[in-house]
Amino acid sequence: MRARKILWGLPLLGYLLFSFWYTNTGGPLSAAEVEHYLGKMQTLGRSDESLNRLRLFLQSDTGNQFLMVNNLDMNETPGDVAGAQPGESSDQIMDRYMEHMYPALFARASHPVFFGNAVHTSLDVVGIENAEVWDRAAVVRYRSRRDLMDIISNPAFVGKHHYKLAALTKTVAYPIESQLYLSDPRFLLALMLLCLVALSDIVFFGRRRQLRLPSTYRSW
Repeated sequence: MRARKILWGLPLLGYLLFSFWYTNTGGPLSAAEVEHYLGKMQTLGRSDESLNRLRLFLQSDTGNQFLMVNNLDMNETPGDVAGAQPGESSDQIMDRYMEHMYPALFARASHPVFFGNAVHTSLDVVGIENAEVWDRAAVVRYRSRRDLMDIISNPAFVGKHHYKLAALTKTVAYPIESQLYLSDPRFLLALMLLCLVALSDIVFFGRRRQLRLPSTYRSW
């Protein structure tokens, strides 16, 4: 019985620890935090228009996770970029930008959830100019708006951001809060652990119960 409790208890404990780390427990941004982050972004040279958009985004924080949807049109001729080797492609230049982003994302339980290449130009464009051609789409999960601001307000981010600008001809990025998100790792991990532990329980403890049945029942 103790072994069976361990079989179920350890995965449950691991799942709870992961969920606690993966979920924002800090709640929405406070007014003081909003002003703190806006002050840092102003110091880093953000325009008044950009700061105003950012203010509305931060002030409407719900404390929930969100997904950043990115449409990307890669620059076919990025030219020579400071800090990169002459002749590097836009993909290589973007990789230099992501070398900073990936560690910053993963450390804050944030990560890409979708990436794909466009197979055709836009099939439907309404009310938008220069939106027919896109090369890629990517969706990135952020644990919270606080985590996003911790990343982009870091001066190290500014030092790498010019790589992204050089690698792209145009981009559109906007945040959404998911209403249906079946690929949430917490959901997938729960299903996987439940299946594995239940199967292990049947294999190891179901066989023991069968072996312990009285001979009268085994003869049935």
